[in-house]
Amino acid sequence: MSNPLRLQTVVDLVQPQSAKPRRRRSRTGAGNGGRAKPEQIIILDFGSQYTQVIARRVRECEVFSQILRFDTPAVKLAALRPRGLILSGGPASVYAKAAPLPDSEIWRLGVPVLGICYGMQALAHQLGGKVEPSAKREYGHAEIEIVKTTGLFDGMESRQKVWMSHGDRVTQLPAGFEVLASSSNSPYAAIGDTRRQLYGLQFHPEVHHTPNGRQILENFVHRICGCGRGWTPRSFVEQAIEEIRERVGAERVILGLSGGVDSSVAAALIHRAIGDQLTCVFVNNGLLRKGEAEGVQRVFGQNLHIRLHYEDASEIFLRRLKGVTDPERKRKIIGRTFIEVFEKATRKAGHARFLAQGTTYPDVIESVPIGGNPAALIKSHHNVGGLPKRMKFELLEPLRSLFKDEVRRVGEELGLPREIVWRQPFPGPGLAVRILGEVTPERLAIVREADWIVIDEMKKADLYYKVWQTFAVLLPVKTVGVMGDERTYDNVIAIRAVESVDGMTADWVRLPYELMQRLASRIINEVKGVNRVCYDISSKPPSTIEWE
Repeated sequence: MSNPLRLQTVVDLVQPQSAKPRRRRSRTGAGNGGRAKPEQIIILDFGSQYTQVIARRVRECEVFSQILRFDTPAVKLAALRPRGLILSGGPASVYAKAAPLPDSEIWRLGVPVLGICYGMQALAHQLGGKVEPSAKREYGHAEIEIVKTTGLFDGMESRQKVWMSHGDRVTQLPAGFEVLASSSNSPYAAIGDTRRQLYGLQFHPEVHHTPNGRQILENFVHRICGCGRGWTPRSFVEQAIEEIRERVGAERVILGLSGGVDSSVAAALIHRAIGDQLTCVFVNNGLLRKGEAEGVQRVFGQNLHIRLHYEDASEIFLRRLKGVTDPERKRKIIGRTFIEVFEKATRKAGHARFLAQGTTYPDVIESVPIGGNPAALIKSHHNVGGLPKRMKFELLEPLRSLFKDEVRRVGEELGLPREIVWRQPFPGPGLAVRILGEVTPERLAIVREADWIVIDEMKKADLYYKVWQTFAVLLPVKTVGVMGDERTYDNVIAIRAVESVDGMTADWVRLPYELMQRLASRIINEVKGVNRVCYDISSKPPSTIEWE
């Protein structure tokens, strides 16, 4: 499988090895309509926990960004025609054996470069400067004094609060560089060669702890790189529609619809592009929330008039999950079974060349295999990783380059209702990963009812659409309780509520005590088999949002 981080087009089409790419003119006969690819900033990833945050911050400047490996060849970068490069931070030391370093030819590409933390050290190291261990590690809040207020720091006050996180520092500048800012512990807190438009920051402008970091990045992408503000939901929709039409031509597309935000927006986008050439297949895997199957059929079949094929396969999923407790095995079983059921359903729905999915950027990031990138595998996603050889589809993933909040804005641009666009995320494997341990009909009934109560109370409190995600988890333990003067030995439900922007990081929500009391009271009284409710107060990282 190719590196999934290399997102080079708005519509990412992956083909089986045996398939040959087929170019078609759009139905208007205009090819791609002459529309230029969006201006972009490329981020080279050296393994920083903040790399994805950099990409998000650039996109907040309405400029497209994509992340590539740190060692991407300069010739490939040149072919992508970026307006600028950003080198991320990372945990390594440039003077260590086998330290990750960029292709030395990138300095000859003639585009502006911004190195952040380790990226600045790599820049200085390769261009003839000197990097050494710092006598005092600098981690946390710091204050810098800006020496030169033009360029990166244009329009900013001379003293700025920033966030440092480094153990090494530049001790000698490369030829042509000058000091742009300094701190008490970092004489070279910011450096630059304005003639070649090469810059380095020892601190992290992308994190919220650097209050004016966004302005620094805006100065880089707009003033230094000369980018406009063309990356908007409307521009994405317009370009994606043209690319979908050109790729698909007169062929048909099958989409696995779950009813979640991602697959719903993908369905609306593709339907906008090709109309009835799209057929959505909705598989009821028996792991859905209360009322989910009926709701999906009503909204997409009756209201949006999208061709919809419904397949009830709950029995086969539950049978194959019997006795399985390992979370990765659950996910793989669900993924394989979904493909099998889906494959049969598509034969009923009619021939199609393309299979569409609602894969998003966080799905791709969290599914990167160890060794494929400095990041390590967190968990596998059922819709990431390629197609079985027996399937004859080409894979169409129009949202693969988007973060979740961008997907929502695209959904609004497409006119989808609020209850779809702003519904909380729901995992592809469904309630199976919210049941720790074996999935059984009895345990599904418990977590399904508890989950419905959580959603109901969040909506009554006017918090459902304000919180990223809230749900119930059934724990694999039982505890002693007393109900009606009798001893009970029943299940424990954990409630999870988190705030996030894109799912990459998250913090637990401080729900009002009155709401927590109502949740616990209703779950214990209304869900048979539960006598205790707990509240999860861990953040991501180190925890993940879902428990499995």
